[in-house]
Parts: sequence; structure tokens; C-alpha cells
Amino acid sequence: MEVIMQQNNEFERYQKAQKKVKEMKGFYGNLISYIFVISVLAFINLKYSPQHLWFLYPMLGWGLGVFFQAMKVFDFFPFFNKSWEEKKIKQFMEEEKNENTKYQ
Repeated sequence: MEVIMQQNNEFERYQKAQKKVKEMKGFYGNLISYIFVISVLAFINLKYSPQHLWFLYPMLGWGLGVFFQAMKVFDFFPFFNKSWEEKKIKQFMEEEKNENTKYQ
């Protein structure tokens, strides 16, 4: 029984690591796209209409999205991170267990 639990635990850790790598890969792809596209937009803007710096708007908007994605992927949020989620799940499971045993 203990061997099965160890295998299950190992599989869960593998799945979490795999998900984390997938999230990081998505972030780096987004970051590379951001740098490339914003560079092209800045070049076009500065070459053809330097009097109005419109490329700053997509740079700030998309940059904010990249920033929050980085915060999520690299666990910089003090709240709502994975450990917070796991604690809340355990808390709700324990509360439900207590509710079910209360009436038995």
C-alpha cells in the first residue's frame, strides 16, 4: 500500500513540475513575442510619425500583461499562490468532513 502511495505522490509531483514547465515555456514565448512586436512597432512609429509616440500604448498594455504573467508563473503573488490554494482546499475538505461527521 505504501509503495502505491509513493508512486502516486511521485506522479503528482511530476505532473506539477510538468505544468510549471509548460507555464514557464508559455511565459518565455510571450516575452519573446512582446520584445519582437514592440520593437517593430517602435521602429515604425519613430520612422513614420515620431511626433506622436503611439507605440507606448501597446507597450504598456501588453507589458502589464507580461508582468502579471511573470508574477503568476514565478509565484511572486503573496496571496493566491499554489500553497494558498492547497491550504484552502485542505481547509474546505476538513470543514466538509466535520460537517458530515457532525450528523452521524
